[in-house]
Amino acid sequence: MRQSASRQLVFIKLSIIAAVVLAIFGFYGFSVNFKKVRAFSSGPSASYTNAPGEANCAACHTGNSINDSSGNLLISGLPANYLPNRQIPVTVTVNRADAVIFGFQLTAIDNQGKKVGTFTLAPQTPQQLQTKNGNVGGNQRQYVEHTSSGIIPTQFGTKSWTFTWDTPPQRVGKVSFYASGNAANSDGGTAGDFIYTTSKNTLSGTAISNFDADDKSDLAVFRPSNGTWYSLNSTNGDVQSIQFGANGDEAVAGDYDADGKTDIAVFRPSNGTWYVQKSSGGFQSAQFGAESDVPVVGDYDGDLKSDFAVFRPSNGVWYILRSSDGKFVSQAFGFGTDKTAQGDYDADGKTDIAVFRPSEGTWYLMKSTEGFSAVKFGSAEDKPVPADFDGDGKTDVAVYRPSNGTWYVSKSREGFSGVAFGAAGDKPVPADFDGDGKADIAVYRPSEGAWFLLRSSNNSFYAAAFGAAEDIPVPSGYVSQ
Repeated sequence: MRQSASRQLVFIKLSIIAAVVLAIFGFYGFSVNFKKVRAFSSGPSASYTNAPGEANCAACHTGNSINDSSGNLLISGLPANYLPNRQIPVTVTVNRADAVIFGFQLTAIDNQGKKVGTFTLAPQTPQQLQTKNGNVGGNQRQYVEHTSSGIIPTQFGTKSWTFTWDTPPQRVGKVSFYASGNAANSDGGTAGDFIYTTSKNTLSGTAISNFDADDKSDLAVFRPSNGTWYSLNSTNGDVQSIQFGANGDEAVAGDYDADGKTDIAVFRPSNGTWYVQKSSGGFQSAQFGAESDVPVVGDYDGDLKSDFAVFRPSNGVWYILRSSDGKFVSQAFGFGTDKTAQGDYDADGKTDIAVFRPSEGTWYLMKSTEGFSAVKFGSAEDKPVPADFDGDGKTDVAVYRPSNGTWYVSKSREGFSGVAFGAAGDKPVPADFDGDGKADIAVYRPSEGAWFLLRSSNNSFYAAAFGAAEDIPVPSGYVSQ
């Protein structure tokens, strides 16, 4: 009797162990299930990130809607803006509570669909990540994705992978990261899995007049009579008003704290002082300049923060207070009659000193990496409107001609263009209002308090009443008046 009971106990124990082993095999799949699952447990072939011209993982996994609300795919670690020659850790995470194994594929491309930077992987044992190369529409692309050892989660319902994005040696404008993820059931078939897609952007510099950090420039004005800033957020259409400044102040909005949001700021000629209300919190003021100076906002040291800087027409000297180290820099460059035209003409992440000489119709550039150059472009009446109109990360030489309301642009990548857009009395306000990484041709009409935009993303026209005759449109703070 005792012997029979003992045998029964052993049998029960063995049954429990067998059940546990089967459960483990059912969850992890091991090598047997890996070979059967069309979840590409060894990693999908290239071009399944849902980027333009590509499919996503739903091409092989069917039966469920894409981006089901019970899970998601996240890209984290990307800064609002990138600098050349940096290493940025990026993490991809797939979440779904009832999934057993997980996978993903990601790529990074510019606005022409070309590969940007490279992905590097930390050594692992076993290796959970791999890279692949592909070609889409004649453009080379690189992909990072899971391996067969990188699909098992360390905790239920979620899986993350981290790798390094090595940024390009020069700015290339807006960089878009596209990813497709799979939360699979590991049953050996293609049905029942859940596919998620997402994308995220990083810019080569904060979009000017971007008060809500959505990669788009906002319609915004500074009203000197009451010292109030008004902005129409492109994210949700909300109007914000903040009293900051006084009559006689000049609007010098910029990203002074490198958080990807435009900060409200003014330069007071009467005392040569800058006043900044940072979006990250805190107030800053600095005496830097004289009454006759022209403020020339820019990131001259390449730390993604706007620097206090002025051009002094009386002696043709630029004075810059670098935010990176607090050092003072001066550079003689220009005549008193020149119009300032600072921008990043060599895509090295630093604002270059530049002027437009109306008497000659010539641009003089002092590039921080490539040195001095002169470009004949424009006439005496023209207003310089330097901006990145083709989205390659380089500021383009461009002018607005009030007499015929025409924009003439010499794009560094796409060549010359001329567009009639504007009327007498309009103020040119080039900025990226549609978030495609390219500056849009745009004007503010004081007589109507209206904005007129020509969106570069689809060449569509947009008009909106926002402002009054006395108002200073925020993007015009970057244009020499």
